[in-house]
Amino acid sequence: MSLQIIGPGFGRTGTRSLKTALEVLGFDPCHHMQTVFAEPAQRTFWKTVAAGGTVDWHEVFAGYRSQMDWPGAHVWRDLIEAFPDALVVFSTRPAEAWWTSYARTVGKLRRLYPTLPLPTNVTETLEAMDQLRLRRDIDLLRDRETAIEAFHRQLAEVRAAVPAERLLVFQVGDGWAPLCDFLHMPVPATPFPRLNDGDDFWTRFGGEPLEA
Repeated sequence: MSLQIIGPGFGRTGTRSLKTALEVLGFDPCHHMQTVFAEPAQRTFWKTVAAGGTVDWHEVFAGYRSQMDWPGAHVWRDLIEAFPDALVVFSTRPAEAWWTSYARTVGKLRRLYPTLPLPTNVTETLEAMDQLRLRRDIDLLRDRETAIEAFHRQLAEVRAAVPAERLLVFQVGDGWAPLCDFLHMPVPATPFPRLNDGDDFWTRFGGEPLEA
């Protein structure tokens, strides 16, 4: 099995919904940040990458047919080279809506996690992701303008690097039709998944923390 779908879009662009949609279409399992939280071997891989080490991407993604969300989105250039036959599905949404969602969820968690009573697997993953973002020069914590600039830059760089016939820029509100057309798959009879709103995000971490 080899990676068939690469997802360079930032988290909070519907990546969990798109992960589920790809799995419904048969591109399962789909690698996602939740994979890293759950699997010790994955945390070992990504801590190595965050520290500047070398990994075998075929080993990292062994058993996976698709990838969405961070941390894979941080290494998309490596992945399109390692998996030259994979298609690229870039999840996006309007930048202001993305920032509002990100700031309330992932951004807040990144600011506060050192002070929160989180399980070791979560803390280790977040520490590695912070290192990896800095190594890849993606600053999403400094301020709104810097984060939105990075959000736009990611898509611009993907468009410049990936041939148009290999790339789909996708918003989950578009539903099944453009995704299935791009992947040459029949449209499922079930509704397109809608998962991981802000409240759902915080249930996995014991509820949304208050800031002093």
